[in-house]
Amino acid sequence: MNAEVQYNQELELTILMPCLNEAETIERCVLKARDFLTRHGVAGEVLVADNGSTDGSQALAIAAGARVESVEERGYGGALKGGIAAARSRFVVMGDADDSYDFSSLQGMLEALRNGADLVMGNRFKGGIKPGAMPFLHRYLGNPVLSFLGRLFYRTPIGDFHCGLRGFRRESIRSLQLTTPGMEFASEMVVKSALSRLRIAEVPVTLWPDGRSRPPHLRTWRDGWRHLRFLLLYSPRWLFLIPGLILLAVGAITMAVVAVRPVVIGGFGFDIHTLAYAGAALLLGFQMALFAVFTKVMGIRSGWLPDDPRKMRWLTRFTLEKGLVASGLIFGAGIAMSLHAVSLWAQADFGALDPRVTMRWVVPSVTAIAIAGELFLAAFFVEALRLPSTRDVA
Repeated sequence: MNAEVQYNQELELTILMPCLNEAETIERCVLKARDFLTRHGVAGEVLVADNGSTDGSQALAIAAGARVESVEERGYGGALKGGIAAARSRFVVMGDADDSYDFSSLQGMLEALRNGADLVMGNRFKGGIKPGAMPFLHRYLGNPVLSFLGRLFYRTPIGDFHCGLRGFRRESIRSLQLTTPGMEFASEMVVKSALSRLRIAEVPVTLWPDGRSRPPHLRTWRDGWRHLRFLLLYSPRWLFLIPGLILLAVGAITMAVVAVRPVVIGGFGFDIHTLAYAGAALLLGFQMALFAVFTKVMGIRSGWLPDDPRKMRWLTRFTLEKGLVASGLIFGAGIAMSLHAVSLWAQADFGALDPRVTMRWVVPSVTAIAIAGELFLAAFFVEALRLPSTRDVA
């Protein structure tokens, strides 16, 4: 089952372990967790969210003193969502049931929660990674790169974005309405916490070698891509807006310079062919900027991005009428440049032309007309996004 449980005011902490065929290690993990609760006088429980184990993990966990909750939804995220819903306490500390984390040493994490943090992340790079505990690619490429991108995209100081040992205030995390069923659940929790301005703390934790004899559930490239994809989808600014603005700036500057005359830099000449690429950069950059707006609005309306009143106020100033006027002005500029190109052709009695002269007008004019068309359509699309939802009306 995956029951909804109201937390017990008398329980302070649930130590939650997702489990799928962890018979080799689940008993040790539960005993360490219970030892922590006993030694530190913490009113709590050890909860195992079982995801369909067939090796007897459930019986071993119960014998060691855990409560077992069967979760039907498959996947790491599915098991944790079921476990969080079933937890009966104010705080939850979650960690893998493979004995790679020491559940008997959770004092720092619990103290940070007591001091008001909504989410407490473990940092394995500060606490120590024992020999053989983390694959080389994960330690020196995957985790550092993904953690850097997470800090850059979401302006959070977390040093270890993917640590599996973390604690949180149960109701704060439930308010985020986490949905992903797989390994990217870990990223979703951090990303939505940062976007929702929850109080995030970090404590050092030690990573020990996996205690199992079988390979881990984690798949390096598949799950790494799923984490990266998630980081990008929840940040329209870095996925669309910033690359788009860079393309717009490079394309506009290049077109403004090369449209006047050829440019030679270090023996390399830039002429009308460069002008064509500059036009492509402008078009792609403009379209990416529009996608950033569309994604932000749709994300907020659908609920997978938090509300952002400041940016939404800016969007309300962009009306359909203003968009159509801007589109008309850009279109008019494009037509004017096209007419000038035609006049050059007329001066040559509509015969052969020097492309190095005419293309300096044709490429910018075509680019302007295309951007005007995109803006015209975007203005109507944004207006359509403002229409009230039937669900909102209901």
